[in-house]
Amino acid sequence: QVQLVESGGGLVQPGGSLRLSCAASGSFFSFLRMGWYRQAPGELRELVARIMRDGSTDYADAVKGRFTISRDSAVNTLYLQMSSLKPEDTAVYYCNGRISGVEYWGQGTQVTVSS
Repeated sequence: QVQLVESGGGLVQPGGSLRLSCAASGSFFSFLRMGWYRQAPGELRELVARIMRDGSTDYADAVKGRFTISRDSAVNTLYLQMSSLKPEDTAVYYCNGRISGVEYWGQGTQVTVSS
């Protein structure tokens, strides 16, 4: 059973930074891709960033240049470094992974950007 557990959310002021972590059970190499999604109240869940098995990445236009996705295969952990945060980044952030055509999701972590 694959499990994804996020951590690192919280309250931050505009312009601040946060790093989200996602600890995955099993080997990263089992995942075709992993990524971060977010969902704001009343909105659809949207892709923030993802990283493929070969290490290639892509980002939503809204976060390009501010967020960085990375992974540490030694500890099976996915990261999202978020900088220059804006109030519109406020959302629940979810870790996602795909193995053999099946999507797996974490429970989510709340990020609130407010003064």
